[in-house]
Amino acid sequence: MIHSSQLLRRALLADAVFSGISAIAMVLDAGALASLLGLPEALLRETGLFLIAYTALVGWLGSRTLLPKGPVILVVAGNAAWTLASIALLLSGAVSPNLLGTIVILAQAVATGVFAELQYVGMRRSGDTVAT
Repeated sequence: MIHSSQLLRRALLADAVFSGISAIAMVLDAGALASLLGLPEALLRETGLFLIAYTALVGWLGSRTLLPKGPVILVVAGNAAWTLASIALLLSGAVSPNLLGTIVILAQAVATGVFAELQYVGMRRSGDTVAT
């Protein structure tokens, strides 16, 4: 367990808000987003469903002063991987988004990368590990 720094808690909560808004939009309006962005509806809906669970985890972590280090490391690594996977998705040719879809994917990749960095720095600023 670690004593969470204020930066870590705020970065986790901001991530939860961003992810939660994205999840709601993707789950409730995947069809409209698919046509707007030129992305597969199933990809958007399934991503939104994943983000619901992710939002719950990250929101819970962000609400704690004392929290387990393992899940925080998993969130940071997951955000870094998400950033790289988003760029890889565009480069792979597996999807063919229109210009707006490409911009949205790149913007969320950058935002996710920023969250990973802030969470990593916040974790490093957190207090020493304590016994449970």
